[in-house]
Amino acid sequence: MMSRILPLSDGALVGLIEVGPRDGTGEALVLIHGVGLNARAWAPQIAALAATTRIFALDMPGHGRSSPLAPGADLPAYVDWAARAILALNLGAVNVAGHSMGALIATGLAADYPELVRRVAVLNAVHRRTPEARAAVTARAEAMANGIFDAQAPLARWFSDSPADAAPRAQTAQWLAEVSPAGYAAAYRAFATGDDVYADRWAGITCPALVLTGDGDANSTPDMTRLMAATAPRGRAVVIDGHRHMVNLTAPERVTAALRDWLATPLMAASEGLRA
Repeated sequence: MMSRILPLSDGALVGLIEVGPRDGTGEALVLIHGVGLNARAWAPQIAALAATTRIFALDMPGHGRSSPLAPGADLPAYVDWAARAILALNLGAVNVAGHSMGALIATGLAADYPELVRRVAVLNAVHRRTPEARAAVTARAEAMANGIFDAQAPLARWFSDSPADAAPRAQTAQWLAEVSPAGYAAAYRAFATGDDVYADRWAGITCPALVLTGDGDANSTPDMTRLMAATAPRGRAVVIDGHRHMVNLTAPERVTAALRDWLATPLMAASEGLRA
């Protein structure tokens, strides 16, 4: 596993973890984590898929070792950043998987930059929040912008009290303690206002799309997941019972199995409207 810094054309830097088969073969998979975390949040999937897949796990802007975006950046700015990172990797079209905020970015990539995306997977994504949920997330974003951050609150939402969740919860708490407060607040603002930015674009996302959540995720709900998957022409919904928002850490084998199936989904020929 190699950790390195990728320079972008505008001078920004992207921290990433790069790993893959020893012979250099395999399709490329770009992984984008959620707010407050970093590329290491994909550790179980990186370890499980690296033997057959070229993996590039990115630190989101203002997280890990990645440069922040300009103040006030909205979700499309994060999507444009991800597109620049993929172009800088010089891999052509790639598979893209995102979690939470990363899922919104992945959706935007598939909608705005279809030429860069072979397949898209969105884990624990939000889609058209209720007014009550939107008010709650907006209030949290405003509090962060004012320097108020309760590290225990997201952990309570993201994990159950099950002893099985204790280790990933502790690891996630450490990542939250390490993140730049400014980077977290900026990304959370874009996350809070991003649930409907690409909501009308799912019907036009024609690549194979995996939409996955845990049945206990109160904010990235199973109903949202099923609606996104049903709207996408080649969408598939997966709801994992007994897990919440950090399902890739609390049910890593089941998430990795879903990703393997998604990565094996055939791509239609260009004559049928999709990338070969």
